[in-house]
Amino acid sequence: QVQLVESGGGLAQPGGSRRLSCAAAGFTFSNVAMSWARQRPGKGLEWLCGITSDGSDAAYADSVKGRFRISRANVGNTVYLQMDSLAPEDTAVYYCYYKRGGSAPAEYWGQGTQVTVSS
Repeated sequence: QVQLVESGGGLAQPGGSRRLSCAAAGFTFSNVAMSWARQRPGKGLEWLCGITSDGSDAAYADSVKGRFRISRANVGNTVYLQMDSLAPEDTAVYYCYYKRGGSAPAEYWGQGTQVTVSS
């Protein structure tokens, strides 16, 4: 059974940093690209970034480019989101997810972790 469990959320000060983790289980982690998304209060889901299966390439939304960095450790089946220069508008629930392709496509999401940026 696929499991994605985010951790690392909490309260951060404006200008501060936070590192989120997403522990994966139930599938061959090293074979899939992983992504992070967020949902701000009263808003829809927003894709933030994605990383290739081997970690060699990543892409970012303009809203977080230069401030957030995605990485992964395939040995530990974990994907990370390093968030720097946080602003109050980064307050959101953050999710990791992946999309399975092939003959039975599906999306798998974690339960999310809340990040609140406030002084």
